[in-house]
Formats: sequence, structure tokens, C-alpha cells
Amino acid sequence: MKNIYITDLDHTFLRTDLSISDFSKAAWNAMALDSIATIATARTYKKTVEFLKNVDINAPMILLDGALIATVDKKIIGTKLIAKDAADAIIDEGAKFGIYPFVLSLRDKNLNEAFLYSSTLNEHQKSVLFRYKGDDNLSECKDIRAMQENFKIVYFGDEILLRELAKHLESIFGDMFKYILAPEAYVGCYFLTLIHKDADKSHGIKSVSEHMGFDLSKLTVFGDNYNDVGMFEIAGTSVAVANAQEGVKKLAKIVLEHTNDQDAVAHYLERLKNVR
Repeated sequence: MKNIYITDLDHTFLRTDLSISDFSKAAWNAMALDSIATIATARTYKKTVEFLKNVDINAPMILLDGALIATVDKKIIGTKLIAKDAADAIIDEGAKFGIYPFVLSLRDKNLNEAFLYSSTLNEHQKSVLFRYKGDDNLSECKDIRAMQENFKIVYFGDEILLRELAKHLESIFGDMFKYILAPEAYVGCYFLTLIHKDADKSHGIKSVSEHMGFDLSKLTVFGDNYNDVGMFEIAGTSVAVANAQEGVKKLAKIVLEHTNDQDAVAHYLERLKNVR
């Protein structure tokens, strides 16, 4: 039975400048020759494929926090979507707090995606959007409404506001959704993500496991933030990079001495190779 390696992207496998070093690519690709290798990320299909140029991925990818499971060649293995009426209800409740979300939606079955955002933005949201400038899936909305099929709804803002909003939304919608509240390292704020109740990275891994028939005890996962905790709970080996959130490090079996900017995942894989 092959070993399985699944890594988060942002602040784990990706460097802070969103690059992947030649060293990391070489170490990953060498591992993938005789192992199952894929990623689990909050990113969309399009951005993920852009980042992973010349990186070998030989299993379905877990995308959008588990809302989408798809192969590199666009075969959809599974989706966990939020319907339009439910998404619009979330938007309306957030508006009571003076904040409007980003809505990531599915345009068609060819994995064309939409990134919807309101013309009313806070400074944190403006900073996030600046990082996406030039993307062709951005769509500004004066009166933001969801599409028919939505992957996730994401708020960026101050921690206090988002904690209040999360509490409010959970009091209304209960366990209809999964709520992820965590620090956002790129722009220095917090984010609140709402996804389908069965759409997280751990559910995504289980879907990939069922699709490929691998043993979770032989799975190693790498992560840094609270949306990676579900992976840590089901994997045989959970690995946190040195720059991971402190609460995440406490839940990992292994904490690396290197950060994402120091090619932490690659160094770990190289050590494994030298042990064999």
C-alpha cells in the first residue's frame, strides 16, 4: 500500500510570495513517484492549478475547503454546494452588521468559477481584492446576490466583528453550515468562511480515500491554520510548519523547525528519503 501525502497550500507549501521553490518542487515530485500526492486548499481550482505548475499531483485535489473535489484535468469527483436561497439569507444577515461577503460560485460544469464581491468593501477586503487583480473571474455587484451553486461565503474583517457575526449566523442557521474563523496572514485581519456542513478538508480527504481506496493510517498531512485541523484528526501523521498558528501546532504530531518560506514540507520529505 502506497503512502499518501496531502499538503495545504497557503503558508504551508507556498511561500509567502506565493511561489514554490525549485527545491520544493523537486522534493515533492521525487516523493510522488511512488506515493499518492495531492493538496487540500481553500483556493479555487484555477488559482491552484496556476500555483502547481510543474508540481506532480496524482490524486484528486481538495479545493475550496473541501467544497470541490476535482482532478487536475477538471474531472469533478464531488461537490458540497450552498444553494442560492441559503447563500442570499447569509448575505442579508451579514448586511445587518454592515459587512458584505465574497461569494465563490460555480458557473458551469467545466469548472469556470465566479468570485462575486460587493461594491461596498472594508479596507481588509480591498487589500484581499488587490491580490487578485487581473483575475478574469472577478465580478463586482452593487446588490450582491449569490448564484445557483456556491462553494463558499467568505468575510474578511476585524476579529471582534467577525466573532460577533459568526455567533449571530450560527444562532440563526445552526448546523446547516460549517463556520471557520481564523487569522488571515496575508492582510493581517481575520476571515470567516461558511461552507456546506459536510464540506471541509477532512470530508474531502475521506472522499478522495473512497475514490482511490487508500488507508488513512498511511496518510501524512501538512498544514498551518485552523481549517487544517480536520485533516490532522484523521491522518496517521499530522505535520505543522514552524509558522503555523500556535493552537494548530498543539494538535499536530510533528512540528517542523522550518517555515513555509524555508521550504518546510520539502525538508521533511528529504529527511524521509534519507531515512529509507
